[in-house]
Amino acid sequence: MSTTTMPAPGRSAPGPGGSGAPAAAPRVVRQRRRRPGLIALSVALIAAGGLSGALLFTASGQRTAVLVVARDVPVGAAISNADLAPASLALDSAVKAVPVAKRSGMVGQRAAVALKAGALLSPGQVTSVSLIKAGEQVVGVALKPSQLPASRIAPGQKVLIVSTPDANQAAAAGKAGEAPGAPKTLPATVVAVGAAAPATGVVVVDVAVPAIDGPALAARVATGAVALILAPQDGS
Repeated sequence: MSTTTMPAPGRSAPGPGGSGAPAAAPRVVRQRRRRPGLIALSVALIAAGGLSGALLFTASGQRTAVLVVARDVPVGAAISNADLAPASLALDSAVKAVPVAKRSGMVGQRAAVALKAGALLSPGQVTSVSLIKAGEQVVGVALKPSQLPASRIAPGQKVLIVSTPDANQAAAAGKAGEAPGAPKTLPATVVAVGAAAPATGVVVVDVAVPAIDGPALAARVATGAVALILAPQDGS
């Protein structure tokens, strides 16, 4: 009778050479324990981040139709339809702007400050007050470059019109032994400034003065014996 020998547990069957090598122990793969709470928190954070990004994109994409300045407008000048242009901008709630729907109401108003092309128009930059007040007249004063300051003259500025004696008056005063007195000055407000003449550089400046002084100033301007200086600023 033949007897069959079974290999002992943990040992491999004998090989052809008759020697049995120990069998390698099987690897045990641990399964990671899933944490439902952590997964739910991660999903919630991702969803919240996506929602915040969507809200930010939506808010930044909201634009408002407003008015911008199409070309430079000096102080005191009347605003025309061509001076304004529509624009669609994303604005902060703290920014005060004029809606496009109020464009017709802006036409005819006057610039309270110097308006620069491309700037956003705000309600505080316009006014209905004219530079010419009641009881005033507008006189055009033709001035040579030597009769004007080098600083730019703009509508709304306060100036002084100075009467300068001509050569005959100065000679007569000198013969009479009279000491030259202080020149006469007339306060005025600049209403408009013309372009300088190409050949002579003469500039005509329209000024508003009290009606009682208008005729005398016009007569003085005709002689050319005037000059314009900037009036002292308030507080100076």
